[in-house]
Amino acid sequence: QVHLVESGGGLVQAGGSLRLSCAASGSITSLDWIDWYRQAPGKEREWVARLYSGSTTYADSAKGRFAVSRDNAGMTVYLQMNSLEPEDTAVYYCKHPRAPWGQGTPVTVSS
Repeated sequence: QVHLVESGGGLVQAGGSLRLSCAASGSITSLDWIDWYRQAPGKEREWVARLYSGSTTYADSAKGRFAVSRDNAGMTVYLQMNSLEPEDTAVYYCKHPRAPWGQGTPVTVSS
């Protein structure tokens, strides 16, 4: 099985930036497919971005502000978030098809 641990969340002012990390362990040699999701208080979990076979795709809410990348070892994926808005406040999760949901990392953007 694959295990993922998210980190890097925190409190930031509107307009600021954060970089989230998703570190993998277990039965995997490289993170070739990672989705980022988020769940805001009182709302359903929503898809944010995907890294798949070297290509990235983004939800409309993330386009132009968020960027997904992977480290050279291939075991950590990042979500760089710029120009953060209060509406980005949520718990952020990374997900691989062979991994269970993790605890997520909370992001709070103050106005």
